[in-house]
Amino acid sequence: QVQLVESGGGLVQVGGSLRLSCVASERTFSPATMAWFRQAPGKEREFVAARWRLGNTYYAESVKGRFTISRDSAKNTVYLQMNSLKPEDTAVYYCAAALNTVLNAGLQAQYAYWGQGTQVTVSS
Repeated sequence: QVQLVESGGGLVQVGGSLRLSCVASERTFSPATMAWFRQAPGKEREFVAARWRLGNTYYAESVKGRFTISRDSAKNTVYLQMNSLKPEDTAVYYCAAALNTVLNAGLQAQYAYWGQGTQVTVSS
């Protein structure tokens, strides 16, 4: 069973930046869609960003212009560059992957593979 492992979370001040990474445990794993979700305390998990194999991307309105999702296929890794961080970005961030092309990026049931999450805390 393929595992996704996130890293890069931590504590950062308002306006700061972090880059999250998500590595798949098997080099042959080649999902058509990879995404990031997040879950803040007391809230439901929500969509953040998605990237399809051909390179197109899609973002939640709350992070558009501040976050960038990218992928290094050679390293089997997907990244989430987060800039201009705000206190409301505080959450556990999860990496997700689907072997097929996901049509509704925000629909969590479409992703068969999930990481354990990494904590991001933005302090004011």
